[in-house]
Amino acid sequence: MAELPAMIQDLALILMVAGVVTLLFKKLKQPLVLGYIVAGFLVSPHMPYTASVVDMSNIHLWADIGVMFLLFSLGLDFSFKKILKMGASPIISTISIIFSMSVLGILVGRLFGWTQMDCIFLGGMLAMSSTTIIYKAFDDLGLRQQQFAGLVMSVLILEDILAIVMMVMLSAIAGGNLEGGQMLGSIVKIVFFLVLWLVVGIFAIPLFLRQVRSLINAEVLLIVSLGLCCAMAVFSTKVGFSSAFGAFIMGSILAETVEAERIEKLVEPVKNLFGAIFFVSVGMLVDPHILVEYALPILTLVFTILIGQSIFGSFAFMLGGESLKSAMRCGFSMAQIGEFSFIIASLGLSLGVIGDFLYPVVVAVSVITTFLTPYMIRLATPVYNALEHRLPSRLIRAMNHLSMSHPNTTESSKWKRLLLQMGLNTMVYGILSLAVITLMFMLFLPFATKLMGGQWYTNLITGVLTVMLIAPFLRAMIMKKNRSDEWMALWNESNRNRLPLLFTVLVRMLIAASFVFYICQHLANFAPALVIMLGIVAVVLIVLSRSVKHRSILLERLFINNLRSRDIEAQVHGKKRPLYEGKLLDRDIHIADFEVPQNSLWAGMTLMQLNLGRKYGVHISSILRGNNRLNIPDGKDLLFPLDRLQVIGSDTQLGAMKAAIEKEVRQEDCDFEKREMKLRQLIIGQGSPFIGLTLEESGLRSLYNCMVVGLEEGLENLSPFPPSRKFEEGDIIWIVGEEDDLNRLLKM
Repeated sequence: MAELPAMIQDLALILMVAGVVTLLFKKLKQPLVLGYIVAGFLVSPHMPYTASVVDMSNIHLWADIGVMFLLFSLGLDFSFKKILKMGASPIISTISIIFSMSVLGILVGRLFGWTQMDCIFLGGMLAMSSTTIIYKAFDDLGLRQQQFAGLVMSVLILEDILAIVMMVMLSAIAGGNLEGGQMLGSIVKIVFFLVLWLVVGIFAIPLFLRQVRSLINAEVLLIVSLGLCCAMAVFSTKVGFSSAFGAFIMGSILAETVEAERIEKLVEPVKNLFGAIFFVSVGMLVDPHILVEYALPILTLVFTILIGQSIFGSFAFMLGGESLKSAMRCGFSMAQIGEFSFIIASLGLSLGVIGDFLYPVVVAVSVITTFLTPYMIRLATPVYNALEHRLPSRLIRAMNHLSMSHPNTTESSKWKRLLLQMGLNTMVYGILSLAVITLMFMLFLPFATKLMGGQWYTNLITGVLTVMLIAPFLRAMIMKKNRSDEWMALWNESNRNRLPLLFTVLVRMLIAASFVFYICQHLANFAPALVIMLGIVAVVLIVLSRSVKHRSILLERLFINNLRSRDIEAQVHGKKRPLYEGKLLDRDIHIADFEVPQNSLWAGMTLMQLNLGRKYGVHISSILRGNNRLNIPDGKDLLFPLDRLQVIGSDTQLGAMKAAIEKEVRQEDCDFEKREMKLRQLIIGQGSPFIGLTLEESGLRSLYNCMVVGLEEGLENLSPFPPSRKFEEGDIIWIVGEEDDLNRLLKM
């Protein structure tokens, strides 16, 4: 008999132990991530009393795949549009937290005399709070609907994004690229490929999925999405980034498609499997001897995270414009590290730049801080109350009004928005133009040279085709925003604005011309004056060309339509939140979603009967039922099970409604065996109380909860029993009901 491969044996051991341990952790209401880590510790070579895995290299390979799928799933949850709509507040808070916690991590590492790379990677690990653990804690504590929880989740999303960038930067640092020029080059490289992949991906992939939508079922969609994920991961490694970075980018591209929710559901089991293997592999690196040896650093790091996030995290949210109480609730909630810390530690180990001790130390710190997370969340309000009683009221008021907003004139604000939009457009279209030029020179030019024998007209054809391909981008770079609301307002407000506005057009024309200069200079040895003249002529022709204008507008509209496709689908099916959500003037008022449970006592009642406005002070703005949306429902509208209610109110009001909707449900029927329906024969005998009564008068349905299904008259089939017919002596009727009700009836 052939021996079973070691990989299958290891997988069986890992999954069996992980299954048992996670069941225990589920019973104890602890995060499953901790269960996976404990399972990894139990099956690791460091645990002499239990069975251990045989081949660690296979486990690490599967763990790398797990990281890739974890970040792919994270990308599916992420939307660049949401980040852009958040404004500056969460960005300020996120950058402040990452900077302060990274510095604290580096200082603690220095305190214990660790190497420079250990300290740098430790700073990155301490800066990353756990999205999974915090989300689970909010869910368990019933705080997910509160406003501060939404702020925390916004910052966590941004932290995850910056963690991806941090991993790329740490890889560059680990490779010895510590000089300023090389670091700047790495940042430019990240921005270049990030913008290129997102723009090209959002343009091409939705088009592809739209064309094959009728051919795709669940199985095909899973294979296609995982194929795209792996392809981007491979391409990412080819250009010098990690596979995890590429997987995240592909996930974020697919997040903007209509199929995003289906892909997320299909990929989830795959992510859960490989993600479990990754966290189990994390637990395998926990060495008890190292934990004992580094007990003091572990406890120091735990207190650094708890105190650092409580102080610097709260201050960071205050910088973002939150009141002291809200900022403290946010800061205290983030006092732990989790999955991204493990991923950064894995990166350091794979690069061979951090000590073997650092991984188990970070895992131990994560386990301790995870257990303490619910207590830290609960502790925020008592600490605030204590500060409120001890600090001067003037200081409390000053901190409550701390904000990063500064007075600005209307005109300067318009200039700021206009220049920012122009700069962003120039960068995006410039990157696209540079990508097209690079592809033409690297792929088309060698092919054309080989085909045509390297004649002078080969370069001419390549140059003309390249300019034609980038022409829509160059025209958009020059002309876009020249008729925007900000431009027209500034032009009409003052004559002083007109010369600077024309200067912005000139600058963008020179930038566009520089691309043509580069193409001419690369493909021909023309004199500089001739190159400049050709560039200017080409740019003028591009601006004046109606064909180029049409192509430019068409490409932009197609891109915007792809970018908005998921929003359009959500609006059509009633899943998109109202646009006014972010415009409520009162900071204490926001919108929350509540689902009517299947066994809710509210089901079948009208809004007038429920009287939610008077009871809880909330307003029902919409009822989402299936793919339909009922906006501004009136008092006569009924609620049905699984209706999703969009409710406007304060944290207190929404909390009261949440408690009521969860409490007012029908209790589960524990005696469901007695609910079985049975069929019985009833003979109307002499002296029966039913003689001379109709069905309604007999009370068979109302009093005995039974139903007559037919009258036996000696025929092949039962005859129907008319409602007006009266029971007579000798009638044989067949009745359906529960056994207790039938027994009660038959005793009559």
